[in-house]
Amino acid sequence: MKKQQAGFTLIELAIVLVIIGLLLGGVLKGQELINSAKVKNMASDFKNIQVYIYGYQDKFRALPGDDKLADSHLTGGIKATTNGTTGNGVIEGPYNTITATDETALFWQHVRLAGLAAGPTSTADANYYPTNADGGRIGISSVVSNTAVTELPTAGGISGAFIICSEGVLGKFAKQLDTALDDGNTQTGSVRVVTKGAKSIGLTNADTLDSNPYAVCMAF
Repeated sequence: MKKQQAGFTLIELAIVLVIIGLLLGGVLKGQELINSAKVKNMASDFKNIQVYIYGYQDKFRALPGDDKLADSHLTGGIKATTNGTTGNGVIEGPYNTITATDETALFWQHVRLAGLAAGPTSTADANYYPTNADGGRIGISSVVSNTAVTELPTAGGISGAFIICSEGVLGKFAKQLDTALDDGNTQTGSVRVVTKGAKSIGLTNADTLDSNPYAVCMAF
């Protein structure tokens, strides 16, 4: 007698497919939420740094990093000794400097010692320089100090006293950041997307590839 072959019914197959679809939908939705939270976190970095500047100015009538009385205003505060003149109203040096005595480097010590931001206050600490949600370097400088920096130039219609840059941001997030903080055009307005190490006025949305890392810079 021939043995009857066992198999799945159409209903069973349909149920399995529905379950797989629900699982995939949950994974995709979860990833979407993670990505959305990451963009919000990066956007907060840009906004918080502005608050640090205004808060420090209100407290000490000076700019963090550029404060010529930092050693008096702050316990353990250090005055900048390279890349400019303290007290001239300019946060001098590249935003991504690795020179601990630059004003752009000491900006972080000053705002932290002033109680405006969290983080290490020793420039020798491995975690001293802040990073974004993707682990890229974040920094600030006065716009006039970045004329020699191979990131965002002062040309191309961008205006403002200061510039904040966040590195290693994937293109898909960079475009979302521009939409959240500016005009949605990565080559115009106060927010620009640039290729790290390539001086330009900013990439167009079409040239900002979703899977490539970029520096996102905002002037204010």
